[in-house]
Amino acid sequence: MKTGGKKLSGIKLVIFDLDGTLVDAYRAIETALNYTRSRFEFANVSYHKIKTSVGKGDKSFIECYFPPELADRALKIYREKHKQTLSQGVKLLPYSKSTLAYLKRKGYSTAIASNRPAVFTELILHNCSLDRFIDYTLCADKIGRLKPSPEILFNVMKKFKYSPSASVYVGDMVIDIETAKNAGIRCIAVRTGSDSMQELNSKKPFLILENLKYFKDLF
Repeated sequence: MKTGGKKLSGIKLVIFDLDGTLVDAYRAIETALNYTRSRFEFANVSYHKIKTSVGKGDKSFIECYFPPELADRALKIYREKHKQTLSQGVKLLPYSKSTLAYLKRKGYSTAIASNRPAVFTELILHNCSLDRFIDYTLCADKIGRLKPSPEILFNVMKKFKYSPSASVYVGDMVIDIETAKNAGIRCIAVRTGSDSMQELNSKKPFLILENLKYFKDLF
């Protein structure tokens, strides 16, 4: 799927979501979750179900699979295990590194805005050698507001002193499109995450791409 002739004019800052947009960490999440459930003698959860329930931070994620009285204990176990699974269970999505490299060569500012906790986001960026292409990283746990609150994007734009018209957000889920709209900026949705074409289309982003292959053609 190409860009359909659409162009992004006046853009100075490109902000990316992480999971499902630049990297695939679903297997790492699956392994950590099912390990945690096994500690409580609960049955495994399917990969498909796990993939469709991420995106709102790991606390909300864990609360989907554990009763309230166990959620805090389960989250602690999950996070400890997830530190291990992230070392092997994460892979780059197609064209993510080349896209970031292109943006850096052309002088664009780049940032990450993610609901994933900062400690894990930074680990992923380092392990995947993406940190050298990213100028700034902000995660929801650092500001106490999860997407689709626009606060995370407001903070990133404030950091660079760029307006919404000079910024674009790239994500893979409905929540990313909603976050961008709440912040008054354009959103490019990629179909490399868990939400379907129909779900993405329903929120009317600026553009939907199959992956990041043709992203640079927008500039």
